[in-house]
Amino acid sequence: MSNAANIVNRQQVLDRLSRTGSQGTGEIAVVTSPGARNAAWAVKVKSNSSYNVYNVVAVVINDAGSVPTEIGQQMKAVNLAESFTQTGTLSAGTYAVMARVGDKNVFHVKP
Repeated sequence: MSNAANIVNRQQVLDRLSRTGSQGTGEIAVVTSPGARNAAWAVKVKSNSSYNVYNVVAVVINDAGSVPTEIGQQMKAVNLAESFTQTGTLSAGTYAVMARVGDKNVFHVKP
């Protein structure tokens, strides 16, 4: 009986940690398996939000010679190629490949 209670207690601890992180920080663990991949998609920069954070919108790449089509709503993404302490200089209309890392959207485009 104590073995069953011990297993239940361990499962409760694991459930609690997976929800709130080991220090209550709300950490998110990402577990991947062979063949798994991070989501990445093409985006178009709409405007600078602040520092190196931009408002972007996902796009669908069409046939060669045609302009990509915007889909969905705007979201914020961080340009890792720019300083985190200065205002970004990318112009609206710049295209990039964006990936989700933890709880942030990131891309890398040199200004």
